[in-house]
Amino acid sequence: MQTTMRKGVVVLTVAGALGAALTTAAAAGPPPKAAVQPPDSAVQQSLDSLVSQEKFPAALASVTKDGRTTSLVSGSARLGGQVPVPRDGEVRAGSNTKTFTATVVLQLVAEGKVELDAPIERYLPGVVRGDGIDGTKITVRQLLQHTSGLPNYTEYIGLEDFGKIQHKFFQPHDLLAAALAHPAKFAPGTQWEYSNTNYLLAGLLIERVTERPVQEQITERVIKKAGLRHTYWPQPGDQTIHGPHPQGYATRTFTDPTIVDATEMDPSWGGAAGQLISTPSDLAQVSRALLDGRLLPPAQLAEMRKTVDAPLLPGWRYGLGLFRVPLSCGGAYWGHGGDIEGYETRGGTTDDGRSVGLAVTALPGTFGDADQAAKAVVATVDTAFCR
Repeated sequence: MQTTMRKGVVVLTVAGALGAALTTAAAAGPPPKAAVQPPDSAVQQSLDSLVSQEKFPAALASVTKDGRTTSLVSGSARLGGQVPVPRDGEVRAGSNTKTFTATVVLQLVAEGKVELDAPIERYLPGVVRGDGIDGTKITVRQLLQHTSGLPNYTEYIGLEDFGKIQHKFFQPHDLLAAALAHPAKFAPGTQWEYSNTNYLLAGLLIERVTERPVQEQITERVIKKAGLRHTYWPQPGDQTIHGPHPQGYATRTFTDPTIVDATEMDPSWGGAAGQLISTPSDLAQVSRALLDGRLLPPAQLAEMRKTVDAPLLPGWRYGLGLFRVPLSCGGAYWGHGGDIEGYETRGGTTDDGRSVGLAVTALPGTFGDADQAAKAVVATVDTAFCR
């Protein structure tokens, strides 16, 4: 459903369902630097099709196989001309941020500071309350797993009118209040439903336990530890993208198809659910670092990979900040994904070291049919893994 996708930080329309899958990975061991190699023709053709057929202004990919990373691009970095797309350019990573947030929570679990199956009430007393909402009955695991039943704050803060919120600053507690003003969707642990509110609370949990800002903890514990060079959390008031980047585009509202430049925006409504800026290869690197065990001890990585059915497409499952997505050529990849006005990112990493990071410079539906465009993005990721 397109409206849900547009209201969420990471929601993908495929056959009318939510979905996501991006973070990418490099080969085992220290990830190789992204390099320009002779392009994989099938992947290049798929990127070209995203531009020519689905009308995305630009598409960028980072593909790692057999220890070699290839960077590919298609389209133009700016509408109205043929401006070269920066290879491995920076983009708004949206809900890939959730993987970073979940990783920090699991590190705190490993340190004995948080219990996965303890109620969120233990760490945020009196905060999680509402109609059918009781923080004593919602566990930390259920937040990270999207089985809490909490309403999704992004449905209630006006994202359907991007023109009004593009430069608006949001406080985390205002976002939480917007969610908790609505009733629970279901009893905790009884269903799966994607909600950015879960990760807003995970960010507040990190701050309460560490007594430090969540952006600092993500930077020190994940970004620096994984050796990411082009991933950062925009500071309050920073609406720009710092490094080489393609412009991102959006419609003014859900009903007004006027195209606007969405590159500069205030991402504060994303917070611990979707505020990061990154590149396809950096997202690959953090994903590889996760699966290689460089960010989490074995016990916590095993918890992260325990999945529940995510009723999106056949075989799709969700762990703690990661999707498991089946591949047409067999096996599956692990990753997340990000949808934020101006950019969509998809991809992931396999246990045998293949990785794919893909970014396009608009949400599906901005320039054409949302369902068709979303399917094309997913198909391109599958092609990159399987060809």
